[in-house]
Amino acid sequence: MEYNFSEVEAKWQAKWEESGAFHAEDRSDKKKFYALVEFPYPSGAGMHVGHIKAYSGLEVISRKRRMDGYNVMFPIGFDAFGLPTENYAIKTGTHPRTVTDTNIKNFTSQLKRVGFSFDWSRVIDTTEEDYYKWTQWIFLKMFEQGLAFRDKTLVNYCPSCKVVLSNEDSQGGKCDICHSDVIQKSKDVWYLRITEYADKLLQGLEQVDYLPNVKMQQVNWIGKSTGAFVNFSLKDTDETLRIYTTRPDTLFGVTFMVMAPEHPLLDKYRDRIANADALDAYRAECAKKTEFERTQLVKDKTGVCINGLSAINPVNGKEIPIYVADYVMMGYGTGAIMAVPAHDERDYAFAKKFGIDIIQVIKGGDLNESAYTGDGEMINSDFLNGYTNKKDSIEKMAQWLTEKGIGEKGVQYKMKDWAFNRQRYWGEPIPIVHCPHCGMVGVPYDQLPLRLPKVTNFEPGSDGESPLAKIEQYVNCKCPKCGADAKRETDTMPQWAGSSWYFLRYIDPNNAEALADPEKLKYWLPVDWYNGGMEHVTRHMIYSRFWHHFLYDQGIVPTQEPYAKRTAQGLILGPDGDKMSKSKGNVVDPNDVVNVYGADVLRLYVLFMGDYEKAAPWSESSVRGCKRYIDRVWNLMENVTDGDGYSAELESAFHKTVRKVTSDIENMKFNTAIAALMTLMNDISAKGSITKGELKTYLSLLNPFAPHITEEMWERAGFEGMMVTAPWPEYDEAKTVDKEIEIPVQVCGKLRSVLKIAADADKDTILAAAKADPKVLPYIDGKAVVKEIFVPNKMVNLIVK
Repeated sequence: MEYNFSEVEAKWQAKWEESGAFHAEDRSDKKKFYALVEFPYPSGAGMHVGHIKAYSGLEVISRKRRMDGYNVMFPIGFDAFGLPTENYAIKTGTHPRTVTDTNIKNFTSQLKRVGFSFDWSRVIDTTEEDYYKWTQWIFLKMFEQGLAFRDKTLVNYCPSCKVVLSNEDSQGGKCDICHSDVIQKSKDVWYLRITEYADKLLQGLEQVDYLPNVKMQQVNWIGKSTGAFVNFSLKDTDETLRIYTTRPDTLFGVTFMVMAPEHPLLDKYRDRIANADALDAYRAECAKKTEFERTQLVKDKTGVCINGLSAINPVNGKEIPIYVADYVMMGYGTGAIMAVPAHDERDYAFAKKFGIDIIQVIKGGDLNESAYTGDGEMINSDFLNGYTNKKDSIEKMAQWLTEKGIGEKGVQYKMKDWAFNRQRYWGEPIPIVHCPHCGMVGVPYDQLPLRLPKVTNFEPGSDGESPLAKIEQYVNCKCPKCGADAKRETDTMPQWAGSSWYFLRYIDPNNAEALADPEKLKYWLPVDWYNGGMEHVTRHMIYSRFWHHFLYDQGIVPTQEPYAKRTAQGLILGPDGDKMSKSKGNVVDPNDVVNVYGADVLRLYVLFMGDYEKAAPWSESSVRGCKRYIDRVWNLMENVTDGDGYSAELESAFHKTVRKVTSDIENMKFNTAIAALMTLMNDISAKGSITKGELKTYLSLLNPFAPHITEEMWERAGFEGMMVTAPWPEYDEAKTVDKEIEIPVQVCGKLRSVLKIAADADKDTILAAAKADPKVLPYIDGKAVVKEIFVPNKMVNLIVK
């Protein structure tokens, strides 16, 4: 009988929904399991097969956990604020609310067609007022604690999107949204003081089970370094130029300093600078460059020496020149650096170009060729001469600086405070009022949510001003503190805001009185297993860990870390081996696959195509191979015999397969788990029949991967209940050992036969059987066996003359 996947899949999807099969219980006596996937951004293009792979890993694990007897929460939602929707809305003249609702409806339909076991009663949408009320609530808590602040700075600005971007959202000097070139612009910006939590974020990594490369990326992103702050005095002034260095031991090799073009001392001492006009022109050129352009290692070195200002090296009293150069950023460190050209490639190139002295202080290399960046004996360094251990020389110099009062040990971070505003409409309004008397005042909690006004014109202003600034009835308000006329903040939050705490709202999605019920938080947290893309292990994960640490410090959540475990899936590449993109025409729509082959085939294939953590190209022929396998599974029903247990011929194979599939699922080795099931299918086919007990086990093992066909076969076989709560099969370790083994038999190194023999047979028995084998006899008959090579459980080799 042919398998009608369309009918079967629709039937079971309806049954699961009607019965609430995947609803999690908030106060169950069962052991809980909270599985989390990165909720999608509901774009107009709909889902692609990459989404299916991303969700299928924890889908399989969640279904197995239910069969293991766990109370499983596997939720889904939509991260729906952001620029793509707003840009599309502007382009089409459709309100972002309408666009978002349409896209969410489409995504929901696609997800349900694939049969994911999400708890649809917990769906969240970051653009709903009942949700972003609590995003604003968390922001206000941060504002009260001094972690949300406003400052004027040079920002990365996208002229196309007309929006300020964080460094993370403008990597490579390109806008993360539209990929246009980013420019620099001076603007008041909201920040979240994430640097206050840098050490906690690093320490928290010791408590969690993340993939090693995930941990490493977060460590590198935070970028903690230990070193020293050193004060260089400006000649003939009472001013000091403070720098930070990780190599204070090289201070005797400092031959010049470099200041950022934005450094305030340049304006303070402008009257002393003889070449102020040249400096002004250079600073104007720097202002046009993005941070990415300014900090590239491989670029022409530019700079201007300040005529009229010089510094004194504090360790030897020597006067050294000060340059202004674009590669030093005011927002990084102190806005000035010391330069040791003998031992730093960038400083070396700069010194060579401008003819600056190069003094070697670490023995090694050839300074005529390049800087020496290795370790070695300290030279030309007074009290450090002879030191060969870098750690000791750094410590000695740090002590000396402290004793002399010209410096001290210090710590710096590569991670900077998080730029936290956008000048666009489609985002969470920042709940702050600007009062001429009281300054910045938070919107009272009982007035949350501060709602987005319903508007027809949501295009941004030409100067980067938020479209909300044009709405007088929104902007003009009363100060919540003194009652005077005031102005609302018109910037909105970035898209990262809603995704920084969404996993908490799943726990209690309809609570109008609190972010979530404390008892429910206590039961469900932490997330037991979080899976997502490698592209989100820094920004999103670090941001959400920061918010969670803050909420923990405020006593709102019961755990320091939000996620106990984090894994990642690899990309699905196009059939051409390139990354899928609409422009290349190599995108595979999951609907197309489901229409032709069914959801179970799609589910099976995205996990069978290769190592889950690695990228793999789409292969239509392999999809067809999975379809053939599903058809073979369906045909098992034609060969079922009575019997609740395993047949003698297949007992060992079943126990081994249960062990293999159980282990592989837990280790996300889905492709080898499926391969084991296919091998067992071949064993069943070779035998020609399957007992009812064997069918029950086989369907149970396959169910997390292909739930529709297995549910249908389960029901037709007369097994009790639905497979959602059927027990996961167990195996007996003793029965995973083969009763018979196969041993290749060679004569003079050439394979002549394969011996089937009892697994516990001793050496003499095996050798005797090998010599008596009809396929071996012609090659040894009438010859002398001069040597017998026996490798237990592996092979026999008879050497004859």
